[in-house]
Amino acid sequence: MATIGETRRRWALVTALRGLLMLIAGLYAVFLPGTALTVAVIFGGALLLIDGLLGLWSLTFGGAKTGNFWFDVVRNALAILAGLLILISPLLATVFTAAVLTVMVGIQALIVGGMEIYVVVRERHHYARIWPVLLSGVLYVLFGLALLFAPLISALVLVTMAGLLAILFSIGLFGLAWRLWKE
Repeated sequence: MATIGETRRRWALVTALRGLLMLIAGLYAVFLPGTALTVAVIFGGALLLIDGLLGLWSLTFGGAKTGNFWFDVVRNALAILAGLLILISPLLATVFTAAVLTVMVGIQALIVGGMEIYVVVRERHHYARIWPVLLSGVLYVLFGLALLFAPLISALVLVTMAGLLAILFSIGLFGLAWRLWKE
């Protein structure tokens, strides 16, 4: 039976391993954002394929998800088809996925920024200072426009930013692992 100290050291090693994996993924995303985006899309395609296959397999043995057999068959068949299309042409799937998701985030940013500007101007008598909210709305609108006018470059920038956040998170995990190891 493991003592409390041995258990904490195991958790410290596991946490350090998580930090190392997070650091590697973050560095990969920062220095190779296009490749990292492609890898993420390929993993997504593989997950869709596996989900569809397992869903059809479970339907065969009586494990319907929604209770509507034909809905589940169509849903799983579409998951398999999407997964295969992504795995057959990962570069095209990456470009399409990145563009669509970036445009969706851009539209959302435009809507949120426009709403913030509208509300703060309309309800300005409720605010002690309107400039912080107005500035936030303008920045949202500018961010949305940047995403809409250059979706692929914006996707690479967002992947790079996610990589930087992963690196920072890994530093926190290393700190936690060190603290667990020392206790």
